[in-house]
Amino acid sequence: MSVRFPDFRLGKVLATSFTGTLSERHGDAVERIPTPHRLVDWLAVSGLAVESCTTAQLVRARELREAIHAAATAAARRDPLPEPAVQIINDCSIQGRAAAVLTPEGDRQWRLSSTSSVEDALGVIAADAISIISGERDGKLALCASPTCQAAFFDTSQSRTRRWCDMNTCGNREKKARFNANSRHSARSAK
Repeated sequence: MSVRFPDFRLGKVLATSFTGTLSERHGDAVERIPTPHRLVDWLAVSGLAVESCTTAQLVRARELREAIHAAATAAARRDPLPEPAVQIINDCSIQGRAAAVLTPEGDRQWRLSSTSSVEDALGVIAADAISIISGERDGKLALCASPTCQAAFFDTSQSRTRRWCDMNTCGNREKKARFNANSRHSARSAK
């Protein structure tokens, strides 16, 4: 029998998608990269394919994920960035060996070194985090309005008023809860 893992929640921004590999942080947390192989899977679907991952590399990846989440949360709240998180992000960025390449379609794509390793992929993720946290990219860091999620996400909507990290999960769940509460209130009022 094969082990079934939760689906990945992929967004358009690499760094915040990576922080989404741990969701429902303030509820029943869902770990989406519980094993080294699962991290390899996430990196592959994110365009950063590596051949293998050790347990130590998985631990480092989770450290980076939590550092990005802490720094992005602080930036979204306009709080000072936590120094330990900044250090982890910078260390991962420095250790990676990757190059940005231009595709024939005119898009930027990352190419890892020929002996691609998890450290190279983490370097790309850290560099992406630096670009959004520093304000270099057009968009706004925000926190999911779901009380059980509160994930950091990068809002690139025209109005910069997005409320949910993912409309298909948190947004729908919150709208459904509000609808059910209104339905119960209407039923009580009708009696």
